[in-house]
Amino acid sequence: MTRDRGFDNEKYLHEQKAAIIKRMEQLNCKLYLEFGGKILNDFHAARVLPGFDPNVKMRLLQTLKDQIDVLLCIYAGDIEKKKMRADFGITYDADALKLIDDLQDWGISLLGVVITRYENQAGARAFKNKLERRKIAVYTHRFTKGYPTDIDTVVSKEGYGANAYIRSDKPIIVVTGPGPGSGKLATCLSQLYHDHRQGVRSGYAKFETFPIWNLPLNHPVNVAYEAATAELHDVNMLDHFHLEAYNKKAVNYNRDLEAFPLLRRIFEKISDQPLIYRSPTDMGVNRAGFGIIDDQVVREAGGQEIIRRYFRYACEYAMGFVEKETVDRIILLMNDLGLQIEDRNVVMPARRAAREAEETGKGNENVFCGAAIELHDGSIVTGKNSSLLHSSSSMILNAIKHLAGIPDAMHLIPPSIIASVGHLKQDVLMGKQVSMDLNETLISLSISATSNPAAQMAIEKLSMFKGCEAHLTHMPTPGDESGFRKLGINLTSDPYFSSTRLFIR
Repeated sequence: MTRDRGFDNEKYLHEQKAAIIKRMEQLNCKLYLEFGGKILNDFHAARVLPGFDPNVKMRLLQTLKDQIDVLLCIYAGDIEKKKMRADFGITYDADALKLIDDLQDWGISLLGVVITRYENQAGARAFKNKLERRKIAVYTHRFTKGYPTDIDTVVSKEGYGANAYIRSDKPIIVVTGPGPGSGKLATCLSQLYHDHRQGVRSGYAKFETFPIWNLPLNHPVNVAYEAATAELHDVNMLDHFHLEAYNKKAVNYNRDLEAFPLLRRIFEKISDQPLIYRSPTDMGVNRAGFGIIDDQVVREAGGQEIIRRYFRYACEYAMGFVEKETVDRIILLMNDLGLQIEDRNVVMPARRAAREAEETGKGNENVFCGAAIELHDGSIVTGKNSSLLHSSSSMILNAIKHLAGIPDAMHLIPPSIIASVGHLKQDVLMGKQVSMDLNETLISLSISATSNPAAQMAIEKLSMFKGCEAHLTHMPTPGDESGFRKLGINLTSDPYFSSTRLFIR
């Protein structure tokens, strides 16, 4: 499964930095840059653009660090409902704290945190207090009065004027957030209003990696973005404003296209001048398309990401997180591109492993689970559950043996350690699940390594799992999911529960 490289980071960095500087010079004023997507750990981009450095956007900001301040926006409602960032398994407010630390580590200045649509909610208030007691500037913006229909009120002291003015001496203000709906655009518009009132010339541009405006509408990389935002009902569309203005095709998404006439009116009301942008695409400074060096490679990767999204949404539907229409939307996208779930190489081997477990009668609670992983050399290794190990644990141990050339019959974890963990879980902690999940297996493996050279050799192979593809026939338990995340494995699963119990601990 050695992945060909489809993206050149250095070419992209050069193009992207030049585009931002050119836009700032074109506007000849302070630039508010709405920064969409993930600044760090953009694993979606890394999956659909093989070769893409998940941290390349932070590297970009670092090259501009003397010219930028960062404003971090977070929606109070996301704090209140504890919205999760799925790739890290942490809440949006925790992700915001992590980003603040990351910016500091990279030497990039944080201007402050803006809590948007703030109504003194308990969770948002506690988050605000936590930041302020760590000497971080916090600003609160309430819902903009009059938005979106009453432009005169929106662009007034009662609208944007009711928000605190955030001062900065830097020429570029990067406005970002942990996810969509964070209030980035509203914060930019509020600042533009205050700047105009203060006699400060300022402008706006948008940085958004996806959809890639100069790829075809039905390109798998763009369709993968549509799949990733299916629960938001985002739809990629041709930018008809751009086509009318320049007779050139460009891809954007429905929310930007729908909002453009309103934004144009707001911009012109703020500045008392015509908007220089003639289309939503004009607003962007996105150069990701120019970093693609092998279109066939990224097409294949985009298709694989769509299949991964199908499994994710199917599981989220089973858990009650999304509606059936979200899953149906992914199926339609797959059908349009001629994709089938069997095109994911690890799906059928995992299911065959589950059938083998059922045939031998070795399962947990009569639920038979299979797992499969595709290694970088193209080998596929499977595992199945037992009374001792989850299928994910069995699979990883089998894969380690394959990588290290260790005989199948050799124990990497002594039976005494496995028995001790089972005793602790069942008899001491009074748990119902006795078999070891992946997290527990990795910890047990490290304990075994103190006296077992084979286990030490096995641990040294763990880094080789990063970027591998895996599939489970049942949804992972929290311990399994955490283990896969730490190993950097791209995991999917069928939408079935690994236990007949409703409450698992």
